[in-house]
Amino acid sequence: MQSVLPDKQTENSAVIRLLGLQRRYVMGTEFIDALRCVDLEVAENEYLAIMGQSGSGKSTLMNIIGCLDRPTAGEYWLDGQRVSKMTDRQLARVRNQAIGFVFQTFNLLPRMTALANVEVPLIYSGLKRKARWERAKSALETVGLGDRMLHRPSEMSGGQRQRVAIARALVTNPSILLADEPTGNLDSGTGAEIMKLFDSLHEQGNTLIVVTHEQHIAEHARRIVRLSDGDVVGDTHS
Repeated sequence: MQSVLPDKQTENSAVIRLLGLQRRYVMGTEFIDALRCVDLEVAENEYLAIMGQSGSGKSTLMNIIGCLDRPTAGEYWLDGQRVSKMTDRQLARVRNQAIGFVFQTFNLLPRMTALANVEVPLIYSGLKRKARWERAKSALETVGLGDRMLHRPSEMSGGQRQRVAIARALVTNPSILLADEPTGNLDSGTGAEIMKLFDSLHEQGNTLIVVTHEQHIAEHARRIVRLSDGDVVGDTHS
């Protein structure tokens, strides 16, 4: 990822480093501490699940890791860049270059083909159209949809749509792949297929973070971090 801030860490090889991370929301006259003081490191090629019940802080943590929100206090370093102090424009650039998102609801553009949907993150990268198509095609082939490139979302099953979403997340070669309840809208069989795909992507060298409240989904990861009331209460490796 191209540097977007002079702040740089070279002594630590972690892809993600959170130091004393806090997030406080103001609700009228009340303060809600969604994250209290989170310290967390994620290494390159790690497969991590973040678990917690509703209100535990896992969605807030995901939004900060994904550069969709800012911490109230503490530091967040991604690929050696201190993103917790970035401007909105710099954060948008990091989101496009360094993070691949997979959402529960797929978030595909309904009138566009699978190939065009996967190409979207590359439009502002400066690549010429042919190069964008080639990268989008390669990403779709990676997730097993080489024969569905010209299909629209309405012509695909839920599992195929999620595969398109995963291909779109992979097309920029991000530092991390961040998945929020990736099987939440899928039946159990299709969900199992998607998790096998994540397992395969991890074996290929991708760094994966899956946010879930389901134990059987979290067990695919090699490490499970548990949150409760904004604090890390468990960190186990398999």
